[in-house]
Amino acid sequence: MLRQPLLALSRSTTVRELVSTLPVSSGIVRSYVPGETTAAAVATSAGLVDDGLKVTLDFLGEDTTDLAQADATVQAYVELLGQLSARGLARHAEVSVKLSAIGQALPTSERGTGHHVALENARTICRAARNAGTTVTLDMEDHTTTDSTLAILRDLRKDFPETGAVLQAYLHRTEADCRELAHEGSRVRLCKGAYDEPEEVAYQTRLDVDTAYVRCLKILLAGQGYPMIATHDPRMVEIASSLASRYGREQGTYEFQMLYGIRPEEQRRLARAGDTVRVYLPYGGEWYGYLMRRLAERPKNLTFFLRSLISKK
Repeated sequence: MLRQPLLALSRSTTVRELVSTLPVSSGIVRSYVPGETTAAAVATSAGLVDDGLKVTLDFLGEDTTDLAQADATVQAYVELLGQLSARGLARHAEVSVKLSAIGQALPTSERGTGHHVALENARTICRAARNAGTTVTLDMEDHTTTDSTLAILRDLRKDFPETGAVLQAYLHRTEADCRELAHEGSRVRLCKGAYDEPEEVAYQTRLDVDTAYVRCLKILLAGQGYPMIATHDPRMVEIASSLASRYGREQGTYEFQMLYGIRPEEQRRLARAGDTVRVYLPYGGEWYGYLMRRLAERPKNLTFFLRSLISKK
């Protein structure tokens, strides 16, 4: 019932202006997206690093159907990586890239298919990241892009083996993908999944998704790669820590990841306990559409979002 209204709101300039200017609403936005500029993102990253956290930065935007816009997104990442390097933050901050923001959704053009454009643009970002002394993780989007994203990952890893992957536990296929990617040197972020997927490809109930997440955790933590455990669920954090101990994982051979603005005290608690914790930090001018689409893709997120406004723990 909420999906279509939220999608409609995501396209409303009037509502965006209202949300960003009302005192309460503007505070809410800043709680989850620290700014629109590279300078704001780098400054926020520096503060998080000072608190003992690591960062992965996402320049907001997705489903780009304009080649110039895709190229502009690539340049934004190159600029960001240059500034992270200049500020001495690259050791603690990487970048997360949505392939649909850099060409994956483009029609075929003189530069090739959208898949080809996204691959070449991702190469440019990976090269800039390596020069800066850090890495790239390819974000995962809806299930229709999974095969293309993993194919691009395989091509990138030929030259940039440090490139990270993201897998969504609620997809039926993900256990097999975990087994394929749980090899030495492979960085894999495991999340539950936020898109509203059909039952043919994804588990639908919370219990089934949680159970699938634990199964995937076992595969990754038992493997030779570097698991990146993306969850805000206290129970999953506890289970992951227990599994890491069972499989002889020392702190630093895996990490926890949480969104900027969600459970910040828990992020710091884990870091103080010796765990590596990375904060997913989105920024840029597309913050409004990003926020509304996240809620629209899975309206249950709306409850979680509102709850997090009440308790920032």
